[in-house]
Amino acid sequence: MKTIAVVGTQWGDEGKGKIVDLLAADADIVVRFQGGNNAAHTLVVDGKKFVVRLVPAGALHPGKICVIGPGTVVDPFALVEEIDSLKACANFDDSRIKLSYDAHLVMPYHRAIDRAREASLGKNAIGTTGFGIGPAYEDKAARSGLRFADLLDFRSFRQKLERNLAEKNRYLKAVLKVEPVSSDDLIKAIQRVRRRLLPYLCDTTEYLSKALKEGKRVLFEGAHGTMLDIDYGTYPFVTSSSCIAGAVFAGSGLPPRCLDAVIGITKAYATRVGAGPFPTEIKSKLGERLREEGGEYGSATHRPRRIGWFDAVLTRRAVYLNGASELAVTKLDVLTGIDPLRICVAYELKGQRVEELSLSAARLDKIKPIYEEMPGWHEPLAQARTFSELPLNARRYVERICELSRARLSMIGVGAARDQVIVIRNPFRE
Repeated sequence: MKTIAVVGTQWGDEGKGKIVDLLAADADIVVRFQGGNNAAHTLVVDGKKFVVRLVPAGALHPGKICVIGPGTVVDPFALVEEIDSLKACANFDDSRIKLSYDAHLVMPYHRAIDRAREASLGKNAIGTTGFGIGPAYEDKAARSGLRFADLLDFRSFRQKLERNLAEKNRYLKAVLKVEPVSSDDLIKAIQRVRRRLLPYLCDTTEYLSKALKEGKRVLFEGAHGTMLDIDYGTYPFVTSSSCIAGAVFAGSGLPPRCLDAVIGITKAYATRVGAGPFPTEIKSKLGERLREEGGEYGSATHRPRRIGWFDAVLTRRAVYLNGASELAVTKLDVLTGIDPLRICVAYELKGQRVEELSLSAARLDKIKPIYEEMPGWHEPLAQARTFSELPLNARRYVERICELSRARLSMIGVGAARDQVIVIRNPFRE
């Protein structure tokens, strides 16, 4: 297979970066097609931890081309900071970055609006990262956004920026009651960062089209997860972009026939960050234990994640929405020592058993999960490298969640390190 998409089937933080990093070894190009630096992927290579937010997770493999596609929104200051960090810590060759002309910029006024809105909502806040992603996508839809292509003509860019800034500052002062963004400071900062970013700019759609004709292997890296999709997630507690595999085409500029396979990533349990419904949430000390043992804190925000049992109803829906034929199950090792384990196999709604359900937040708030219990295991998993090396109950658990999700098993994560993955099937090698 030449083209593979990796997408999350939960509320993000499923361990996509780890699987992308593994698959990137067999890819030529890794493409980020949506979201912004509100998503982060944590990689552990040779005992060293790296966090990437905008640069695709394949960056730590030498020679891989890293494409930031037109469907993304990119904070230019955050991107430069991330590139500098990778160059300093991982000897990253930044000439491998190709940044789409058509990607939109996240500006300081987007961040200011995002944070002020969340503060004004109080207990009704959505739980955004405060990185300005939503307001940037708003400007994109309103046709007032700034794209990287605009930076080619700085005089024209400055006129558009000043027009936007005047409007945003009126909104910040009059409605949100916060300090405006300084025009002079912003223009000077943009001039500096512009010089750094111009060499990366590229018509990434044309580049990818040519690469596929040449037989290159392309890996598409999703951000967030299906339950945070703007259309199909637990709205309104979602992100501002489409996170499902269908977004690959709009976010990269390639036609649907170009995608060979979709791998859905799921944790062996469930987590989510921020507000919104979470049917299987564990609110006892067990949840706190899983949070600590799994290191369940946001890579981008460091916020503690909410913890829950595996939800087969939502995962099954995500598998369908993404057309995922297989699942990579991560963090199985975190469940070691918990006995029994619980899997949500259906919901109870108004006294009726429901196995398929709309993801409307209003409906999810009214359902009660129906659990199936399975025996746990106590043997450590960190050294397992084949499926047969796992304890019997661990194998049965993984097989059951894949059966309920209606997808075959592809990979199993048994630790944070790059090599702590049991690979049952790698589509690039099929």
